[in-house]
Amino acid sequence: MLTLRMLKTFRLVAQTGSFAAAAERAALTQAAVSLQMRGLEDAVGQRLFDRRGRQITLTRQGRELFPRVEQILALTAELTATPMDAMQGPVTIGAVVSVIGALSLVVAELKTAHPRLDVRLTSARSDELTGLVEQGEVDIAAVVARADDARADGLVWTPLYTEPMVMVVNCEVTEADPQRVLDAHPFLRFDRRVRTGMVVEQALRAAKLSVNEYLALNSIETIVALVRKNVGVSVLPLLHRGDWQSDPLLRIVPIAKPPLLRVVGMIHREHDARTRNITAAIAAMLHDV
Repeated sequence: MLTLRMLKTFRLVAQTGSFAAAAERAALTQAAVSLQMRGLEDAVGQRLFDRRGRQITLTRQGRELFPRVEQILALTAELTATPMDAMQGPVTIGAVVSVIGALSLVVAELKTAHPRLDVRLTSARSDELTGLVEQGEVDIAAVVARADDARADGLVWTPLYTEPMVMVVNCEVTEADPQRVLDAHPFLRFDRRVRTGMVVEQALRAAKLSVNEYLALNSIETIVALVRKNVGVSVLPLLHRGDWQSDPLLRIVPIAKPPLLRVVGMIHREHDARTRNITAAIAAMLHDV
């Protein structure tokens, strides 16, 4: 007989690629997991796993079944969830490094309002986080949008906010013309291999600005620290809750009107009611500040 327990265990095996790992996450013995998966294969009349290697892989039939199992479990969760259930239990939220500061403050507010919610925050690159959401390793991820994004079926995008691309200079730099500033000072570039670096490059091209590149770094905070010491200047997104305008050592210089924007949003699985509710709550809190 096909049971929801079988489907939940199947999802864990598919996500982890291992009966042993699935057993650990489900608090079952490996033998119990193996028995459930044999029962599932008998119930659907198909071989779902390739057991020949150390890693358990899905057969073609298993891969076709997986999204339907996800949908069934999500719909079941919606049917059985109460308002309290929607904001309790473990949830893993990922974010790009430049977003995690603002996000952590909002998550702290969310936990105060919903103390039964157990949140784990992690950081990675946007592309990596998207993959982790697809694989089920991360429930929700705050990422930087890219113009050519093509998200996998079953993922939902919720825009959070936009940040204008600006030039960040030391307070001693009084020149207002962006190109003259760039001509006179070394340029601290955000790593162009990641999405924010791509947006920086787009902003420079759109404003027709040329730079004297000095250093390439992959941390906005490190770049801003160097600008404070007057090592160079940079073009960066004006971070949400960054409060650079009130920093006595910094000056913000617009580079275009209207400015090019960095778009930050959250992704989660389409049929997961709980992550949808948490995402909506985080979006509302961020819009209120």
